[in-house]
Amino acid sequence: MAYIGKQPVVGNFQKCDAISVVNGQAAYTLQVGGTNVVPESVNHMLVSLNGILQAPTDSFTVSGSTLTFASNLATGDVIDFVILLGNVLDLGVPSDGTVTHAKFASNTGGVVDWQAVITSATTMVAGRGYFVNTTSGAITMTLPASAVRGDEVWLVDYAGTFDTNNLTVARNSHNIQGDASNLTVSTERAGFTLVYVDATQGWLLRDK
Repeated sequence: MAYIGKQPVVGNFQKCDAISVVNGQAAYTLQVGGTNVVPESVNHMLVSLNGILQAPTDSFTVSGSTLTFASNLATGDVIDFVILLGNVLDLGVPSDGTVTHAKFASNTGGVVDWQAVITSATTMVAGRGYFVNTTSGAITMTLPASAVRGDEVWLVDYAGTFDTNNLTVARNSHNIQGDASNLTVSTERAGFTLVYVDATQGWLLRDK
């Protein structure tokens, strides 16, 4: 992802090296492992002085790798810790295989949750794909009882038998292609997508 300006640090929480207070000094260099570090912003820091968490901007500011307190510190003051939070609002890139279909909105489109081969009548769920095997007889696949614009279902002739044992798509009170009737599929190796648009047209063939 491209950024204008500094690219955010994603989830890189770091505890800075211990900082020794110098009498009459307000500015201190932030380091981790002996290397200077630059916080995402003053609001991405936890700074504790004399056992009290300091308020960003009011009690301290940051510029580059320099932390500056609002007033000079004195002998006896103790900087307990400085923690850099990274950009806590940026989720970054999910690990492979960690985002399931359930995490997507139902009308995201194009994301198919393919089911095991269907051999009996089934009520479909939006966002799912169905391999339908009509080898042993005709099968009825019923559309979801409720639907919103962009909902989709996918149907595929698993065994190439829709011509001998038809597939029926039951409308479940919705129109299909603008008609208040079920859809019969009798084409061998048919594969198609139905997408819901509104109460008038109902479910429409997106792929034929």
